Amino acid sequence: MAKSGVPDWSLIRSVLAVAEAGSLSGAARALGISQPTLGRHIREAEAQVGLPLFTRVPKGLALTAEGRAILPAAMEMRAAAARLGLAAASAGREVAGTVRVTASAVVSAHILPPLLADFRQLHPNIQIDLLPSDTTENLLFGEADIALRMYRPTQPDIVAKHVADLEVGVYAARRYLERVGYPKTQADLAHLEFVGFDKSDLVIRGMATAGIKVTRDFFGLRCDDQQVYWQLVRAGGGVGGMQRIVGDADPEMIRIEGLVNLPALPLWLAAAPELRQTPRLRLVWNYLAKALAGLAGA
Repeated sequence: MAKSGVPDWSLIRSVLAVAEAGSLSGAARALGISQPTLGRHIREAEAQVGLPLFTRVPKGLALTAEGRAILPAAMEMRAAAARLGLAAASAGREVAGTVRVTASAVVSAHILPPLLADFRQLHPNIQIDLLPSDTTENLLFGEADIALRMYRPTQPDIVAKHVADLEVGVYAARRYLERVGYPKTQADLAHLEFVGFDKSDLVIRGMATAGIKVTRDFFGLRCDDQQVYWQLVRAGGGVGGMQRIVGDADPEMIRIEGLVNLPALPLWLAAAPELRQTPRLRLVWNYLAKALAGLAGA
């Protein structure tokens, strides 16, 4: 434990996580540690600096004036730690070790498993940590080494490569269409039940692009978790959208063709530039770029 009044990096990391999440529970999930451990970190950090860093608010925790005052220095410490980690990773030349890959929950569950299993057969000395997440992990801070994203990364200093465009289709469970009938016109489609998102307006915007304008109340079932969303569609809860590489492979699902044209989702690989120089990362990067382009027919 630091004795100079400056908390060590593990405590500063916890302080930053709570400041950004606004709660102990959210920060604990982001860091992958228990809430009691995180609470102890915050108490230790406050004891070491001799100042209260957080105050309770109705929705969680907020920085005090003292906490806001030390925040810039804490962020500089995080950036320095990230640079140190990147430099160390770049220096490692052995084709072995761990690569952390992050992707959306759907891509992680339906697309990456067979690719990563095949990769491990080819390169057994490289371990893969797969991080399913629909949030944006910070590659420069070491939260992940490689990210698959459905948009062009805009973070400065990130290396990015467009590897494919994933076509999107409109689907319904076979048993649902057997009950209500296959829609023959866009008006028929609009009268069917749809599964939507809760807080996200992604489905609403997608339907508007297809000429079907609705509000949140249009959806009888709603869920922002895309894995659960898809299971609701599969269970016969209504019509929903999904990447065709996932939907077309499911024998219980029928793609509704000719009534709606949804734009394809661009698939990008992204990585911190220093890590591109490490052999193990370059192997994973090149393998994923080729495999994903082949799967998407790009």
